[in-house]
Amino acid sequence: MIKRVALFIATNLAVLLVLSIVLRLLGVDSILDERGAGIDYNALLILSLVIGFGGSFISLALSKWMAKRSTGARVITQPANAAESWLLATVERQARQAGIEMPEVAVYDAPDMNAFATGARRNAALVAVSTGLLRSMPKDEVEAVLAHEISHVANGDMVTLALVQGVVNTFVIFLSRIIGHFVDRVILKNERGYGLGYFAAVIVAQLLLGILASIIVMWVSRQREFRADSGSAELNGREPMIRALSRLERGMPGQLPEALQAFGISGGAKRSMMRLFMSHPPIPERIEALRRGL
Repeated sequence: MIKRVALFIATNLAVLLVLSIVLRLLGVDSILDERGAGIDYNALLILSLVIGFGGSFISLALSKWMAKRSTGARVITQPANAAESWLLATVERQARQAGIEMPEVAVYDAPDMNAFATGARRNAALVAVSTGLLRSMPKDEVEAVLAHEISHVANGDMVTLALVQGVVNTFVIFLSRIIGHFVDRVILKNERGYGLGYFAAVIVAQLLLGILASIIVMWVSRQREFRADSGSAELNGREPMIRALSRLERGMPGQLPEALQAFGISGGAKRSMMRLFMSHPPIPERIEALRRGL
């Protein structure tokens, strides 16, 4: 479950950068300076929305393809053994219980215990598990992990994160250019076009605001993890999910590629301020929430 957001966020940032460069080369930013020392806020807002939501939804559309490429996941079309047949049957049953269409099911070769789900639509998703998870967990715990991932899909978590990311992207683009305009016009007293100060200020502001935006996205991701744990309990029972989480905590599960982390089964053990950037709540908190029936 860790792999999903990191890939989404990394792709989103890359698309944002490309869109910003393309719009700059096309001269779209120049519309912001049509009134000399003024700024066209309507045009800036439109530009920010195009870049912000464009980056978010393009990365969402690419999420399944990127997930397969980054993990080497092999989609099961014809089961090669009894384990794969059981995996397909379990996902099919849980998808039916959750009211979604059968997602693609894949296995990727990794020694750590992990799994993830991704996809732009709840009825066209991908659920993948590591070979390490299949080897290291009993079937009832694997079922709990699969139910967690199916719950992510049924809850539309990837779309939710895309919308949140699009909103924060828009504010980052909008505010960074406001700051750049202020630095260029008020501090540096530039009265013709935009100078180097504007572009330097925009880059710095975008980086700093991007950090704050990441905190918001990660907070949303942590809340969706609690909800997916609860969904697993509804589909497969509370105790198997608690046991699976306890095993993950003892086993120190490895990290998925950074770009997929928000939707893996577990997150890192970061502390203090770094907790703000965690895609997953600490496992003990997730276990406690399950025990309290939250």
